[in-house]
Amino acid sequence: MGLIFVTGGAKSGKSKFAEETLLKLNNGKQENIYLATSIVFDEEMKEKVRLHKERRENNWITVETYKNFEISLNHFFKNNNETQHNMLVDCLTNMITNIIFEERDIDWDNFDKNLYVQIVEKLNKNVENSVNELLKVSQNFENVIIVSNELGMGLVPSYPLGRYFREIAGKMNQIVAEKADEVYFVVSGIPMKIK
Repeated sequence: MGLIFVTGGAKSGKSKFAEETLLKLNNGKQENIYLATSIVFDEEMKEKVRLHKERRENNWITVETYKNFEISLNHFFKNNNETQHNMLVDCLTNMITNIIFEERDIDWDNFDKNLYVQIVEKLNKNVENSVNELLKVSQNFENVIIVSNELGMGLVPSYPLGRYFREIAGKMNQIVAEKADEVYFVVSGIPMKIK
């Protein structure tokens, strides 16, 4: 298995680059799985998903989930059928966002400092467990590309949730980049190989 990590800013061209790269890795024997981790929650997001699907044409089998990867993907694993599969995960930061927002009882703007430590520890564990599950499941595919946003290159967010998200996403990016065989940073549609 080859694991490739693609990171970059919003609208940097990282998804397009990842899709094109994975299609080039297909030697004609693999099917391509597109693991979509976003949740469509408004019309703008619905349109973004539509445009992504339109660009992908019919070259992909789409699986929509941000957790429980073993259950959602096991029928595509190498040992379960004769067809080998490649997988593109788009994207890690959407996955992390969805896990954070499962904790609906958190009032990020008005919470007790003692509770904050407990909340953050629980969220960190949930997010890291999901990322590790994704990496483990990735071993069942020929080639995997994981896309993520590169955060923390601008202003420090002025609100606690923004600062937490930047921190946990940055940590998870580091975990995936460390495990990856190759890492690309995409800027203005131009990919730069950094590992």
